[in-house]
Amino acid sequence: MAGHEEFLEKVRKYDAGADEDVVKKLYNRLRLAIQNRDASTVACSQKSELETIRDGFCKKTLGLDEKHSDDEIMGVLEKVCEEMKDDGGNKHRIPYYYLVAKHTGTLDKL
Repeated sequence: MAGHEEFLEKVRKYDAGADEDVVKKLYNRLRLAIQNRDASTVACSQKSELETIRDGFCKKTLGLDEKHSDDEIMGVLEKVCEEMKDDGGNKHRIPYYYLVAKHTGTLDKL
């Protein structure tokens, strides 16, 4: 399995100035999950998956539950899906989560 460097390249496809330390922390947090092929990607076409990301990663990890409505958070998730549309149906979880944190100003929470 690749280290965080492979994912840094994937993140920098969308954010040329991505912070390597943040990507490394995110990689370490998700390392076990991304070993499973299905869990390593985000299926933007599945509303239930986006809701799970909203309720888990966004609210619990990024702390968005107090300052953002569910609709606002879903808007960010859908924006990132659109931003990554060239990646096909499933978006890799590490760049996806990085961009969500970037767009919500919560990279420091990772």
